[in-house]
Amino acid sequence: MKVNPQQILDDGFIILRSVIPPERLNQLRDSFEITVERQKAIWAQNRKPDAPPGGEWETSPQPRVMFSNVADKATADTIEFCLHENTRGVSRQLMRSKEATVTLMALMCNPVRDHGPSHWHRDIHPIDQAPLGGLQSDMLENALGYVQWNIPLYDDDVLWVVPGSHRRSNTDEENRQLLENSRVPLPNGIPVELKAGDAVAYTNTIFHWGSDYSPKLRRTIHLGYRAFGGPIFPYVAHPYWRLDFGEYLSPRGLEIFEGYCNLLEEECNRIVSVFQAMIDKDADAFREGIAALHPGESGRMVCVTLLSKFAYKIRFKPPGYGGDITRSQEIGNRFSPEQIETLWNRFAPLDAKLQSDTEQYLPGFQSGPMRYYFYEMPSDFGIEEFIASWDAR
Repeated sequence: MKVNPQQILDDGFIILRSVIPPERLNQLRDSFEITVERQKAIWAQNRKPDAPPGGEWETSPQPRVMFSNVADKATADTIEFCLHENTRGVSRQLMRSKEATVTLMALMCNPVRDHGPSHWHRDIHPIDQAPLGGLQSDMLENALGYVQWNIPLYDDDVLWVVPGSHRRSNTDEENRQLLENSRVPLPNGIPVELKAGDAVAYTNTIFHWGSDYSPKLRRTIHLGYRAFGGPIFPYVAHPYWRLDFGEYLSPRGLEIFEGYCNLLEEECNRIVSVFQAMIDKDADAFREGIAALHPGESGRMVCVTLLSKFAYKIRFKPPGYGGDITRSQEIGNRFSPEQIETLWNRFAPLDAKLQSDTEQYLPGFQSGPMRYYFYEMPSDFGIEEFIASWDAR
């Protein structure tokens, strides 16, 4: 399947027909339903004392099955599908990358009772990522580093998007509507109407909305892919899976996932080398490391900002912080407490520039009010200014 990566940069999403080959649809439906039943049993067993018998299956407005956690030999085709040319291969094209690694494997299901619509949002939280404006510029000047997918096993029009909103900040009209009622259609919002087996791939910086969380049957595969070998460092860098399912895969599938693990380990080693260069004040090694993580010359301060969030999580270990930074402990374990303190002192001037003296807030983000800027990157503070700031610490 061939796609035009410029379309997703222009619109923020791209609709693809028959991503699931028709001859595979029924088998995938059966396999995914087995994973649902297994997860339902786990939720029932782990329910809290005051919860209904089904636990999360009965209480969630959108039960999500992390199907890689419950797959076995009989349902390994659910994971193998994530390696298909229509998913992994298309993701590679959309991100203009040598490799596309699946980071998220989930199945979105209908609730048992009507929960109505959800909230409009962007999947962005600048407290542990980077300001939206920086992420957008990096994407538009280089390429996507992360792409999300919805692939329904049954007809689905739950998702709505605002085309083009991935290229800009909120409009005043959007802000007014979001503050008044974030559960109704936004101006220029449109439904994404998909038949069973179709797909939408989109950047999660776009405004999107779950318009109807009702008991109507819903089984929609929800995937995330990140780039390796593309021009930018992804803001969603690490996977939400462990290779416990590897024994159930085909030899080719296992080889691909083991390759993912190797690529991730190589990247972690690069991050360690960048951090060590900062600790040692080795500017040349730092520049070389950042160029390896972010080959595109434009937007490298976004990469540095994302690394500052790694360092913050390693230094302060705040609860609930940095859900997409899942390798922070492994990276942190390679440094002594004194080195970690020094590393954070190197990042502190940048962290200060990312914040205001007063709380900031833009509706539609996955963050409440905070001092970190939601949209603007620091002005007049590039790689060389960042290196120069080390001498002030």
